[in-house]
Amino acid sequence: MGDPGIMSQTLVTVAVFVVLLAMLPLAVKWIQRRAGAGAVGASSASRLVSALAVGPQQRVVTVEVGPEGARTWLVLGVSGNNITCLHTMPAGPAFHAGLQRAVAAAPTGPLAPMAMVEPALHANDKGQPRV
Repeated sequence: MGDPGIMSQTLVTVAVFVVLLAMLPLAVKWIQRRAGAGAVGASSASRLVSALAVGPQQRVVTVEVGPEGARTWLVLGVSGNNITCLHTMPAGPAFHAGLQRAVAAAPTGPLAPMAMVEPALHANDKGQPRV
């Protein structure tokens, strides 16, 4: 065959190359973390707060967006054809407490979601009916 020393040296070289290729994704992830790329994406990421189905292809979705310290909740009406911003509100500890009180006082039953959403779907930004 060939020289056993050359074959073992080739085998070691191939093994080292395979190990380096296997460690490449870990190295890239570590570099991204050190560069701060991961922190920027996490602080400005949007977060789904809640989703409520009001029809077969209709939902009312609350999404939290914005940078840390200035987060905003968007209440969106989502259908198969479009997305409409129904309301915006600041996201903060005081608001969360008020929201919990409102949820506790909300109507219950099979028609409760429509009772809460129907006025918002037909109102403009000032709470007046759309024409």
